[in-house]
Amino acid sequence: MNDQAENLRRRLHMKYNPRQAKTLSVVSGKGGVGKSNIALNFCLQLKNHHNKVLLFDLDFGMGNVDILLGVHPNKTIIDMFQEQLPIWDIIGKVSGELDYIAGGSGLNSLFKADETMMDYFFDQYDQLITMYDYIIFDMGAGAAQESIRFVLASDECIVVTTPEPTSITDAYGMIKYILSYHPSMPLRVVMNRSQTEKSGYEALLRLKKVAAQFLDADIQSMGVLPEDKNVPRSVMSQTPFMLYNDRSPIAKAMKKLTKEYISGSLDIMQEKSTFIQKLKQLLNERQEGKS
Repeated sequence: MNDQAENLRRRLHMKYNPRQAKTLSVVSGKGGVGKSNIALNFCLQLKNHHNKVLLFDLDFGMGNVDILLGVHPNKTIIDMFQEQLPIWDIIGKVSGELDYIAGGSGLNSLFKADETMMDYFFDQYDQLITMYDYIIFDMGAGAAQESIRFVLASDECIVVTTPEPTSITDAYGMIKYILSYHPSMPLRVVMNRSQTEKSGYEALLRLKKVAAQFLDADIQSMGVLPEDKNVPRSVMSQTPFMLYNDRSPIAKAMKKLTKEYISGSLDIMQEKSTFIQKLKQLLNERQEGKS
């Protein structure tokens, strides 16, 4: 009862947003490139710019946002379905910094949900979109047929990679996969673990040129994050690197990346439930394809 009362108070004190939250999916071509860590710290920095932000862990393979945060969530998205909970009951808050929803084991069932289950998700998600400025999906690594519809229904997609040739190849494959379903999807690339800023941007430029040549796609460079010893230290301490040492090279780079993203992002008035409408359409197409 105390948790429910606290969630109700939080909801009542949240300022109503007349616009729909911008939904972003963070993806990677393979695991181990720092995707979840970047999604988490990007959310924290967006919040530092006075935005209301929700981080949604939809990595059904290796959901680890709660591990990075050093918390054990009381409820997950799976609990919401199994116990028919309101979505406000599963939103956690970490040190007063960030709202997040944990994925939990069995998350794969969400992507294969039946019509009744998805209708419940739509109803609950619809309550969030006027309460936040950004809803960030931390998606699973690689191209997964089960989760691609959530990516395609998002307003933008952020692809995380590193300068390693194999990572670049995997990122290109992920970009190609997304564009094969949604040729006009706005895509941004973050180059993580770069030895120097120059080499990072050179790797980004090469990826942009290949995408333009072979996919006829204009991939936007979102920014470069350096290799930084503060990152493994922050992971070991289960503290986001933006909070662990906000003067570290990677924290400074994240501040720059976020500031440039906000200043360069188009402020478009969106119709209510755009994300939900797109996701419903994609799910309907899946059902029609089975019939």
